[in-house]
Amino acid sequence: MTKKILALLVITTSVLVSNQFVRAADPAHPDQPIVPPAQAMSRLKEGNARFTAGNPQHPHDSVDERKYMAANSYENAGTIPLGMTSEQAAKRRAELTKSQHPFAIILSCSDSRVPPETVFDEGLGDLFIVRVAGNVLNDEGLGSIEYGVDVLGARLIVVLGHQSCGAVDAAMKTVAAKGKAPGHIQSLVTAIKPAVETTAKGDLEATIKANVDHVVQALRSSTPILKAKVDSGEIRVVGGYYSLDTGSVTFLDEK
Repeated sequence: MTKKILALLVITTSVLVSNQFVRAADPAHPDQPIVPPAQAMSRLKEGNARFTAGNPQHPHDSVDERKYMAANSYENAGTIPLGMTSEQAAKRRAELTKSQHPFAIILSCSDSRVPPETVFDEGLGDLFIVRVAGNVLNDEGLGSIEYGVDVLGARLIVVLGHQSCGAVDAAMKTVAAKGKAPGHIQSLVTAIKPAVETTAKGDLEATIKANVDHVVQALRSSTPILKAKVDSGEIRVVGGYYSLDTGSVTFLDEK
């Protein structure tokens, strides 16, 4: 009987440790709630709506700079909405020195026109960002994403492509010419090539979206960490497409 009880205790403890791994990894905030995928998606959509409407809240940032912008901008004088006070922003920064709890992970292109925190109107500590030209996936990026899931507790991963992506365009032209890009740029061409091949008769935008889907599928099937969590519904991986024209993000697959 004693052995059975001991075995039961071991099993129970193992399950609890597994379920609470993310929280236990952050002793400063052991009760920090994890944001479910659906809620995280809603927050991203709401933030992008604020951005496209020209009404950003700049959460978790200082209000002083926005006051200056409002007072000194000819077009937007007095219209920039104000959020946190400087004291609140300082408190937020102090909290983040102890821990971080981003509610979503964004794998995005390095393009200077698509900064995820701006596009989704989020601030310090809100998003865990991995950026690389063409929003491609390499081992370092995958490890970073796994860390965001397994240690930081993020439950939503978004692969964010964008209109007129130069990396995808360069990959298409290089493959079509049966050439090779200079230096390490060729590694980007190699990573994007599967999307180029599946959209041989498509245009640039079709290939951009195919490249996003290719990376989404790679993340969903990635072992040993992500696949099991995707299959169980614990985390969600979706693709997104950012329009340079409108500033809006369209989610391509919300599985």
